[in-house]
Amino acid sequence: MHDFGFLNSKCALPEAASPERVEVGLSRWLEAATEAGVEDFAEQIISDPLGRKALEAVFGNSPFLTAAMIHDPGFTQRLLTAGPDETFSGIMEGLGSARGKPLEAEALALLLRAAKRQTALTVALADIAGVWPLEKVTGALSDFVAAALGLASAHVLTDAAGQGAFTLNNPDDPERDSGLIVIAMGKLGARELNYSSDIDLIVLYDPEKIIDGDGDGDAERLQKHFVGLTKKMVRLIDERTADGYVFRVDLRLRPDPGVTPVAIPVLAAETYYETLGQNWERAAMIKGRPVAGDIDAGDAFLKRLTPFIWRKNLDFAAIQDIHSIKRQIQAHKGGGDIAVGGHNIKLGRGGIREIEFFAQTQQLIWGGREAALRAPGTTDALSALAENGRCDGAVADDLIQAYEFLRRLEHRLQMINDEQTQIVPERPDELEKVAIFMGYPGTKDFSAELIHHLSTVRNHYGDLFGEEPSLGAIGDDGGGGRGGGGGEGGIRGAGNLVFTGGERDPETMTTLKTLGYGKPEIVDAAVRGWHHGRIRATRSQRAREILTELMPVLLKAIGQTPAPDTAFLRFDEFLTRLPAGVQLFSLFHANPQLLDLVAEIMGTAPRLAEHLSHRPAVLDSVL
Repeated sequence: MHDFGFLNSKCALPEAASPERVEVGLSRWLEAATEAGVEDFAEQIISDPLGRKALEAVFGNSPFLTAAMIHDPGFTQRLLTAGPDETFSGIMEGLGSARGKPLEAEALALLLRAAKRQTALTVALADIAGVWPLEKVTGALSDFVAAALGLASAHVLTDAAGQGAFTLNNPDDPERDSGLIVIAMGKLGARELNYSSDIDLIVLYDPEKIIDGDGDGDAERLQKHFVGLTKKMVRLIDERTADGYVFRVDLRLRPDPGVTPVAIPVLAAETYYETLGQNWERAAMIKGRPVAGDIDAGDAFLKRLTPFIWRKNLDFAAIQDIHSIKRQIQAHKGGGDIAVGGHNIKLGRGGIREIEFFAQTQQLIWGGREAALRAPGTTDALSALAENGRCDGAVADDLIQAYEFLRRLEHRLQMINDEQTQIVPERPDELEKVAIFMGYPGTKDFSAELIHHLSTVRNHYGDLFGEEPSLGAIGDDGGGGRGGGGGEGGIRGAGNLVFTGGERDPETMTTLKTLGYGKPEIVDAAVRGWHHGRIRATRSQRAREILTELMPVLLKAIGQTPAPDTAFLRFDEFLTRLPAGVQLFSLFHANPQLLDLVAEIMGTAPRLAEHLSHRPAVLDSVL
């Protein structure tokens, strides 16, 4: 007899949303178990009431988890008999023991993908059954990825050293004192990774810790080596093979990703953050954590960034800029208002992002003086804010409850087909399946709770960030609206204008087309360059913040000219030649009608525009 002790009456196993899938899944699983020689176990667990319900909860709700169970009946047997805690410990021990084995890249890739499949099934069953709380679910996913990255980084370091790129300080422990730094950002950095997510990484290297293979100290050659090994490390993690993938990797949170290589020297990164770092990058760095490579060097790097992230003086002026990362006119379907079907529970109103920003903005205001507020995790940060009198305790409790509900829902949505999605289905039949997977009898009760949490978050977030008038977003009637600092904003009736972060926002491309631009990708690239301080006029933080607030009205004004793309390029040339930007941007901010004048010159008077671009001081006479 087998013991299914972890499956007991306290388990919160959901019903099967699709009885048809249950029958197909049971049949296929029995067939696979027979081929694997564990048919006795398979028949026994099917005859056990709780065991069968566990199988039905998987087969009737998630095609992805069904495939994972059928792929390896022997592992499923271990999971259902030993339970998720012991099983996950075994997976991690297996990864640890692999560190001492010389594996080829193909063998390591296969090992990591098998471990990922097993981790996905283990974590999912623990989550579905309710035997692990949210922090344990997200912590296990985060710890697995950190271990996988450690194996991958050790492999590529050893491989590069074997080819003479450099000499390892500790060949038996390649990562130690290697100078390779892998910083996890976002949810991985805070140990709150989602079930199916990108992992955001910044890869650095410290030339002073690296024993150069040729001994000539050639910086360009060393960078080439570290760019190459970074690409190999990423390939080991995110390349899709017949055995699947580990996690998708995103390297676009590094300093100025449009012009920098995928691995950059530590000193270059420090210089960037000290001189050109943006406020949204300060917020992102709250969650930064070294997860692979030279951990000590990573800790030292983040410690040196402390003055950049945590300012001793209360930084209320920067909060408008930080808040703009979320502050958008969300014209896309289901994004602007509270909804159920079609709502994005991460980016939409009342969603996960609003909870995260509620915590992060206050951390940036007060954390410079109060170190207790610097917790990277969202729920820990909310609790710390309440404990230190910076947030009402009842508000923090509401947001934590909403966060846990929304993250659980996010995981269910992603478990269905291993898709990186946060959008609740619109079709009634698909919505009902999600409701059942969440443990509700049907759509009505699920929808009521979802609306409750989204509304609660929206109200608390709205109380924190008032709807003060601002130049940043222009309504259709030309009146003031809500602004867009930090590279984000919106134009009422048009859509998003988002230029922060490392990736191009598809809805911003649509908005720019709506405004009249034929080549929105050129506009996007130029604006991102401005915000990264690639021109003299935007090298001061104050200049970038004012320009950011101007962005929606600026783009609308240029978009109303007869040839917006041409006018924009002329304005870009004009801006590029400016020796400084604060004075002019402040003048535009105080007198928005002057932007219309400049836009008209750029769009309708090419000779004057060219003259102005080569002699920007002439604008003083015009004014």
